Amino acid sequence: MRALNGDFYKFHDESKMRNDEMKLRDDQWKKLAPLLIGKQGDPGAKAKNNRLYIEAVLWIVLNQASWSSLPAQFGKINAVYMRFRRWNMCDVWRQLAQSQIDDPDLQCMLESIVQYGDQYTRRIERRLNRKAKKKQYMATINTAKGIQSVMREIALAGPSTLHWVGLVTP
Repeated sequence: MRALNGDFYKFHDESKMRNDEMKLRDDQWKKLAPLLIGKQGDPGAKAKNNRLYIEAVLWIVLNQASWSSLPAQFGKINAVYMRFRRWNMCDVWRQLAQSQIDDPDLQCMLESIVQYGDQYTRRIERRLNRKAKKKQYMATINTAKGIQSVMREIALAGPSTLHWVGLVTP
């Protein structure tokens, strides 16, 4: 399997989990389903198909694919992506991975999703940091341009008014 940040996704029995076959087995689903949010009886919105959603996220993570390349069989790309973001922000993936499921393959899949989620969060933080730095830089540039235009106006005013500029400016 391919590496993500130098770490390899290894499964207890790799013959059971290949990139072209990323479906949860029925026994894995029975262990995972009661732990998920959005099922019948939970407060709030109900998920249409939690299993399909989990398989969609596994497809993205294990294929290291972009969200836009998610096959249509998994549902609407934006819906899956936004739900992933919400679960990632609320640390649902980490809670699932720490739930001590007694299936090594399922545990490894969940840990892979946690690792992907952490990487995703770092990417978002870097993006926001760059955006804030750019905004600060642009504000500084605009301030400097404002000072330059004032200095130009003063210089155009002529030497008769330049003698008092030094008295007013710090």
